Amino acid sequence: MDRPTPADVAQLRREYRQAGLRREDLDPEPIAQFRRWLAEALVADLPEPNAMVLATSDGSRCSSRTVLLKAFDERGFVFFTNYGSRKARDIAARDQVSLLFPWYAIERQVGILGRAERISATESLAYFASRPRGSRLGAWVSDQSSVIDSRRLLEMQWQAMQRRFASGEIPLPSFWGGFRVRPLEIEFWQGRENRLHDRFRYLRGNEQQTWRIERLAP
Repeated sequence: MDRPTPADVAQLRREYRQAGLRREDLDPEPIAQFRRWLAEALVADLPEPNAMVLATSDGSRCSSRTVLLKAFDERGFVFFTNYGSRKARDIAARDQVSLLFPWYAIERQVGILGRAERISATESLAYFASRPRGSRLGAWVSDQSSVIDSRRLLEMQWQAMQRRFASGEIPLPSFWGGFRVRPLEIEFWQGRENRLHDRFRYLRGNEQQTWRIERLAP
């Protein structure tokens, strides 16, 4: 059979048959349910199972990119970035964001709507100190999202930072740190045959302490 071409994109499809999702399968707490699904994604040996698509808006334009989840608990989902980046500027203007974990190989998605806020400098320092030395240097080198003339400029800055920190520890840059997305809504999506997917949404209750679970039409 011939391989499909870009002109055949409308004909690209597959049936999802791996599993279903029932209300009784779900943990009452969405973070516990997420932990369970993340563990299964790890067992399935997915590439970058902690990769998530972060969507932001400055109030007039939207943008999205992939970032890596580095911590999570009942308070929310944490990622790290340059505080001068486009994503950080968007969050400063409008703190409502969305996250998406696209686990295609196991026919699952997890979508999160919430509000992003900076974590403490202490939390950022603890993570920064755990990073490989090259990654810590990289945080100092890149003025993320700014226009640069060439890659050569980055390489020159890299060499300069190597010299600057050659004999000591690499400190946490003041312009770099973490954000925590505090969830208001979390959806678990399981692909099913004939596009009759299983979707369950957790919503915060009125007192912001409990979660309500709803099944959504696919």
